[in-house]
Amino acid sequence: MTPISRRNFLQSTAAASASALAPIPPQSQTLPAFSALKPLGDRVRPITADEFHARLLRAQSLMAHSNPVFDAILIGPGTSLYYFTGIRWARSERVTLAIIPARGEVMVVTPAFEEPSVRETLQVGGDVRPWNEHENPSERIVQGLRDRGIASGVLAVEPTIRYFIVDGLRQVSTAYEFISGDALVRACRLLKSPAELALLQAANHVTLEALRSVHGKVERGMNSMDLAALVDKTTVALGGSPEFSLVLLNEASAYPHGSQQTQTVRDGSIVLMDCGCEVHGYQSDISRTWVFGQASARQRKIWDTVKRGQEIAFAAAKIGAPAGTLDDAVRRYYESEGWGPDYRLPGLPHRTGHGIGLDGHEPAYLVHGDSTPLQAGMCFSDEPGIYIPGEFGVRLEDCWVMTATGPKPFTPLAKSLDEPI
Repeated sequence: MTPISRRNFLQSTAAASASALAPIPPQSQTLPAFSALKPLGDRVRPITADEFHARLLRAQSLMAHSNPVFDAILIGPGTSLYYFTGIRWARSERVTLAIIPARGEVMVVTPAFEEPSVRETLQVGGDVRPWNEHENPSERIVQGLRDRGIASGVLAVEPTIRYFIVDGLRQVSTAYEFISGDALVRACRLLKSPAELALLQAANHVTLEALRSVHGKVERGMNSMDLAALVDKTTVALGGSPEFSLVLLNEASAYPHGSQQTQTVRDGSIVLMDCGCEVHGYQSDISRTWVFGQASARQRKIWDTVKRGQEIAFAAAKIGAPAGTLDDAVRRYYESEGWGPDYRLPGLPHRTGHGIGLDGHEPAYLVHGDSTPLQAGMCFSDEPGIYIPGEFGVRLEDCWVMTATGPKPFTPLAKSLDEPI
């Protein structure tokens, strides 16, 4: 598969039609406000068919202006399939694939017995071509391309498509060149529309309110599963679908994704909760850390250091700044406080943040070396923790959107160790 750099792709598509571009949130946009512990109900709406169609037009415009010109892009099950078509589908050994041609309607190839389910969620019209269990889906795909006048040419491959699918197409026809479609998909999904921002706002609201509710219900003797169950229950009541509820207590908080050993709440316990939910497909990701009972001076000092690290990342977020420079700024501060250096423990072993949208982790990344320039409409987490193996860890995490005037968090930030939510 021939690679193509994201930078070269973006440069080659600079002349794409403005009418096909996804809308960039205006500087003055106001994100919706939600009241505490009130279910979302009908205050949020899923992405409309018109927006799905606009996404297809943007992808087709980028294909037409790419270098080399793409004749089509192949999209497999997952969030990109939903992004472009509205189809929600899980990966399996049975091939379901959307083909977006540079011109014309979408074509979807899927098992015959799944056709009704695929048509139920397909938001953009197009041609559905079923294949039966004894048939070769690759032959259906190639025949569909030929019927669209694409008997040969360059096919972009969405980055999560598995190798056996591309290999199957090569066995049916040698007339196609396969090129990574990562840059094309990224160019479409990187900047969030106003409708996407509203759903991200709603999802983060639900998670913060679930954390707020649980914060007041922590009791001595509870374990991580008890607290996670409370978060999930509250999330559902507020209208979100729980994605993850990571609860790290005591020494387990020193390991960013936890420990297998059971920990319980006791006086002086660190409680680190990293939780997320989904609202109409869009994700939240919020972390809060506090102490049950009386906090030690060391716990307070490290909490305040992490709070300052989060503020430094926000301060470094400026239009045009490379995403990785936010991580660099935090690490310089942490090293001045004696942590690290770089990604070493005790200190910050993971990136400062990640993009967020339909995926909980998606490009771009707030990590050293990511040169993606910040633009209005990009969304990220900001989560520079500090972890001390054998003792404890602290992480504060909030999601935010880049605007023309700077970063805008979706939810209020933690004020202090005593007011973490």
